[in-house]
Amino acid sequence: MSVHDDITSVQRSLDELNRSLGRLEHELGSGGLEMRRVRTDADHLRESVALLRDAANTTAEPRRPDLVTISDKPYDFSLWTDTDDEGLGARDRHAP
Repeated sequence: MSVHDDITSVQRSLDELNRSLGRLEHELGSGGLEMRRVRTDADHLRESVALLRDAANTTAEPRRPDLVTISDKPYDFSLWTDTDDEGLGARDRHAP
């Protein structure tokens, strides 16, 4: 099963959840805190699935990172003048 099929299946389940919530609201009323909380959670799930669908559409083809060539020749020693060795301090000074 592809990602698109999975997302479509989740969307169908959310549609059924919305229908069931509509029936519950009709029976219990929509004024209670619990019903509003469940409705808000269902709406958040719907938004999250929409974001997943958008993300799945944009990343359908995996993108390889750009490769960086690193030369095998030694670094120029002038890059290291006036630098400290990590944890040891500068070469011409002594630790306290």
